[in-house]
Amino acid sequence: MIALTAAEVAAATGGRLFPPTLDGSLMVHGPVVVDSRQVATGSLFVALPGEHSDGHDHAAAAITRGATLVLAVRELTGPDGPVPSVVVPDVERALGDLAAAVLLRLRTDDEPGATHLSVVGVTGSVGKTTTKDLLAQVLLPSGPTITPVASFNNEIGLPLTVLRADESTRFLVLEMGASGMGHLTYLTGIAPPDIAVVLAVGSAHVGEFGGIEAVGRAKAEIIAGLAPGGVAVLNADDPRVVAMAVAAPGDVDTFGSSTGADVRASAVTLDRAGRASFTLTAGDAAAPVELRLVGEHHVSNALAAATVALRLGLDLDEVAKRLSVADALSPHRMHVVDRADGVTVIDDSYNANPDSMRAALKALATVAGRDRRSIAVLGAMLELGDTSRAAHEAIGLMVVRLNVSLTVVVGAGAKAIADGALLEGSWGDEVAFADDVAAAGDFLETELIPGDVVLVKASYSSGLWQLGDRLTAPDAPLATAAGETLR
Repeated sequence: MIALTAAEVAAATGGRLFPPTLDGSLMVHGPVVVDSRQVATGSLFVALPGEHSDGHDHAAAAITRGATLVLAVRELTGPDGPVPSVVVPDVERALGDLAAAVLLRLRTDDEPGATHLSVVGVTGSVGKTTTKDLLAQVLLPSGPTITPVASFNNEIGLPLTVLRADESTRFLVLEMGASGMGHLTYLTGIAPPDIAVVLAVGSAHVGEFGGIEAVGRAKAEIIAGLAPGGVAVLNADDPRVVAMAVAAPGDVDTFGSSTGADVRASAVTLDRAGRASFTLTAGDAAAPVELRLVGEHHVSNALAAATVALRLGLDLDEVAKRLSVADALSPHRMHVVDRADGVTVIDDSYNANPDSMRAALKALATVAGRDRRSIAVLGAMLELGDTSRAAHEAIGLMVVRLNVSLTVVVGAGAKAIADGALLEGSWGDEVAFADDVAAAGDFLETELIPGDVVLVKASYSSGLWQLGDRLTAPDAPLATAAGETLR
């Protein structure tokens, strides 16, 4: 973060200094953190209430560890006396206000040596994290780039990402998530994008929104929140997304496989490992791309990243080269591990909705092909509301149609997947049910044989990511030809 005095923090957040005698020139020059264990010298510690603990209880310890200042809702006293703080009515809101103030200063900084900062906002029902990871790798060679850690895309994660920027930052890429109306309006109020990307309107969080059309309206908030002169980057292959062009205040760039898209992919092919190659075309220019990411659905994410990069002035040939060497950066997102025993694990257990579940299952079928056994270990997809049972049953139908060899359904919330598979005609021994993650892991240890391809997929709260870790750990039990395991 840029260096700020305590007085400047107070002014940005509408807070007051405590104790009243606190020197307003006290300098915050370290990172802004919400976990006292991450404090570094000069930090601002943001005392947020958590599910299991209140950050205010750790404020004094944060100062002891080197923090300069605490953002808090009440006056605090520790063993050494008053805790130097900026006291505000609402810590979460104050965090957003601080990020907005810092970003405004960076955008208007005309000091010698300051860089021009471009803000890219990315939203969509699927693909946000992969797209921001691709953007990180495409943009970084052209200048200092800040992107979110993991999926820091909400009212806490986004301002924390903004506050990592400083005077040298050239590209600030922000993932913007929404689970209700008005969420993106709030986030773009903190960081109005120069370029706003909408990837897809799908059924993620549809239960909270109340329907797919409401999801579309919520995603369109990022277009309304563009900075003056901002550019909308829209998926031409998604009718609900491309329809947002009418609301764009300025230029619109489109991407997709559609003939009319500004940035297009053609001649898409998949290799045996499920990695896509295609020709990237923009205007009269074209270049080959060979993705390292597994799954054809990543072509759309790569096109979105390419469209942003081209709008920011990068050369198409260079963009294609950088896409071709980009890797999956975030854990539990189509993370492919080829184990020593010949088992391939596709760990996509960070999150799930019907769209991403279908894409992952198609990738499983591609990687397994006709000569390897495909195993889908599937947990619940959450936040689907009244559509939940039908959505899970539809996934059960799909595993049968894709000829998945074995489907392991984990947890009562996902049981409708098994019901759907059986209704579609799956034989009983092609579907197994596990009560929980531990039971699924124990079952797989005796079931896996060399050559198997295993997909692990569920919403994060289902906990299936723990099985992903278990299956990909260096000391994971090795499968034997007899279906037993060796340790």
